[in-house]
Amino acid sequence: MTRSCLPLFSAATLALLLSACATPRTSPAPVAHESPAAADSGVARYPVASASQLVVVTAPGWDSTEGQMQRFERDGVAWRRVGSAEAIRLGRSGLAWGYGRHAMPQPAGPVKREGDGRSPAGVFDLPGAFGYGPTGHSLMPYEAMDASDWCMDVPDSPHYNRIVDARQVGESAVAGSSEPMRLDLHHDGDVRYALGLKVAHNPDNVPGRGSCIFLHLWRSPEETTAGCTSMADSSMLTLLSWLDPQRHPVLVLLPEAEYARLRGAWNLPALEPAR
Repeated sequence: MTRSCLPLFSAATLALLLSACATPRTSPAPVAHESPAAADSGVARYPVASASQLVVVTAPGWDSTEGQMQRFERDGVAWRRVGSAEAIRLGRSGLAWGYGRHAMPQPAGPVKREGDGRSPAGVFDLPGAFGYGPTGHSLMPYEAMDASDWCMDVPDSPHYNRIVDARQVGESAVAGSSEPMRLDLHHDGDVRYALGLKVAHNPDNVPGRGSCIFLHLWRSPEETTAGCTSMADSSMLTLLSWLDPQRHPVLVLLPEAEYARLRGAWNLPALEPAR
């Protein structure tokens, strides 16, 4: 995939993010994982049941390339909004049903495939954060990327939909991937992945269903992605500082009509009106 989301950081933010890198990993790190709960049919029927933090992204329709992100949390049954809605950008072709905690197939709507330029719709775990610097500014598990880290978007690769270290798997194993995770070191200081969150889309890593899905930073509010969700650096920092892995945060990403259809069945919160 080719991504085009170069964020505009202040000098102070860049200095903080690029100050250092963590030591190399000793084993490949997957983009997505399937927890034991994900295999339970109850998860598919009630995909947000275990979550007490929700990152909700909605868009006007399947072909929309922009929308809004809202945050919610709960201590019991009732959801309460945290902060205000923030603008986001989506895939260049809009949305399509992805594979995550929700049941598939769904009654209507396109289905995600590799290279379609659509952001995956549904409910997804957020396994952790990644970036260039030594810290993720978050309680979320964090991995500092290095020049040898690649996310495999080649469907016939045995490492498809995983982040791997070429020093561990060999340079030939990452041949053909268009996803170096240290874009600044591969593309003249490109900082688009300076901070981001992994989205557990396609947790079984089935070839062709779509790979390397992230929440990451944008270059401008007008620019789309290749299938991720992008946002301003201030929105990302706010999100990361709020997320807590002990509260089992999940991403809910849906067109507005699908959100309305599923809200009751999935126990989703009421949304702030779209701006």
